Amino acid sequence: MPDRGQVDPAAQGQGSVTPSGALTRLESALAEASGAGDVDEIARAVLADLALLPGVCRVGLALTEGGGRRLRFTSGPDAGDPLPDQPEWCHIDAYDDVPLTDVVRTGRPIHAELATLEERWPWLVEQERERGGSVLAVVPLPGTGSPIGGLLVVLETTPDRGAAGPDLLEAAARRTAEAIADVRSRRSRDLAEELAETEAAAEPGARTASLRLPPEPTAPRRARAFLSEELQTWGVGEEIVETAQLCLSEVVTNAVNHAHTVADVRLSLLEGVLTVLVRDRGAQGDVVEPTREEDPLAVYGRGLMLVEALTDRWGSERDAGGTTVWFALDLDRRADDLAEEWGQERGEQPDEPA
Repeated sequence: MPDRGQVDPAAQGQGSVTPSGALTRLESALAEASGAGDVDEIARAVLADLALLPGVCRVGLALTEGGGRRLRFTSGPDAGDPLPDQPEWCHIDAYDDVPLTDVVRTGRPIHAELATLEERWPWLVEQERERGGSVLAVVPLPGTGSPIGGLLVVLETTPDRGAAGPDLLEAAARRTAEAIADVRSRRSRDLAEELAETEAAAEPGARTASLRLPPEPTAPRRARAFLSEELQTWGVGEEIVETAQLCLSEVVTNAVNHAHTVADVRLSLLEGVLTVLVRDRGAQGDVVEPTREEDPLAVYGRGLMLVEALTDRWGSERDAGGTTVWFALDLDRRADDLAEEWGQERGEQPDEPA
């Protein structure tokens, strides 16, 4: 892949390429980055190629993460500065009131002069004016049922027809979303294969169990009962069982409420680590399109805040086939923590380090 950081920074925003030329360059770069499974290269392609459009001051890209609880955001450098070798990402909470979360939540793009946004986002208007901007464009990256992120572009002036206008930016957003979805889909398949290989190669003492849940209101209760019965059979402590039940119930409830399809639950206990995985088939079933009252960012948001707080590790991937959410509990570490807490309650002093 060509080094996109070598584009002449002085050409940024000076119309060094035509709009159609920029889109063609972007399509080629996205195809190559997607084939390599590299989200960072996708981001660099977007930041570099859209910055070459006439009148562009700044380009930013945000992707949903953590089951929709937050956005992962990166932006290009100011005009005249080179693009870094690796994008510098930061996080935006899904409930922060900023243009990107508004667009990802509602699915509606923003194309407006900064002056019209000053009352709601005065700090943003001041920041972008200092960079020479006067127009803000934010478009959603379309996904299955809800956006998977957003594309932000700050312009010097209202773009002429055919320049960095709504049609071109929405086309760029569609192509970017397709590339991101392709990478995520392949990562999800790789994860499923890795878990299958782990089960196949499990040591004799490893335990596994699975259950298919119907898309019914009773699914969370059935999932809790299944998990409790299996873990008690495996000799897992009551406190771990209760924590796992609570987290599983949150994940299954979200799957039932939003995917409306069967959900597969898989438990695995290997080398002192309990892993719980839930996979729905949202993209294959009758997905309910988000309404104005729904918050696509919160589909797996509030429940996963609890999962994140109670577990040692967790992850979430959404692809063309549905959503996979998993979490892990380290039984040995938690047993040590409980023993230490119990000792402190009895007034025992921890051992001095050797």
